[in-house]
Amino acid sequence: MPLDGSVSASGALQGLYADDTLLVFDKPAGLLSVPGRGPDKQDCLASRVQAVYADALVVHRLDMATSGLLLMARGASAQRALSAAFAERAVTKRYMAVVDGTPPASEQTDGGWQTIDLPIAVDWPRRPLRVVAASGQPSTTRWRALPGTDARWPHCTRLELAPVTGRTHQLRLHLAAIGHPILGDALYANPTQQARAPRLLLHASELALTHPVSGQALHFSCPAPF
Repeated sequence: MPLDGSVSASGALQGLYADDTLLVFDKPAGLLSVPGRGPDKQDCLASRVQAVYADALVVHRLDMATSGLLLMARGASAQRALSAAFAERAVTKRYMAVVDGTPPASEQTDGGWQTIDLPIAVDWPRRPLRVVAASGQPSTTRWRALPGTDARWPHCTRLELAPVTGRTHQLRLHLAAIGHPILGDALYANPTQQARAPRLLLHASELALTHPVSGQALHFSCPAPF
């Protein structure tokens, strides 16, 4: 069933859907998905949700700087089923981003979609950063440019992103690696590109999956706030 309003008095979290199996929320930028290390990093979406839904469990995460759709399971059985769906790539995810410049498109396109295939590894000396490396995990991102321009960000392009794999920082690193970092990215953009936006311009805009109990096709959308 759809939800309205915040789920916790400690912060406005927009609840979009809840049933006995799963929950969907619109995570704001700047909020952790799960607790971090240290007492100053305990406030997060998971803890706020669990204050209302005691059985809520994490299934996937968004970077702290990323906003948008985040799904949680209700109970261990639902968590196992939903985690398996993510692992089997049975969950469709879409993101919106604004990147510096205009990424080049190849002549052979599939509905405008382009593909980035670059392996990703942990950058151990600079953790939590990631790096493109031959020894890394295979990682694939599909992207396509959206029409129109925005006077707020001249010489930039709005992209729709479809991650095929789900590596940490994958979208951010892949776009930076092809020379078009996401605006506001404090990790992978240069200082000028970082300063062009007040936040990371990356938003999880769509989730589609099969309900693990009812078998119903579910689709959730949440417009980017930028």
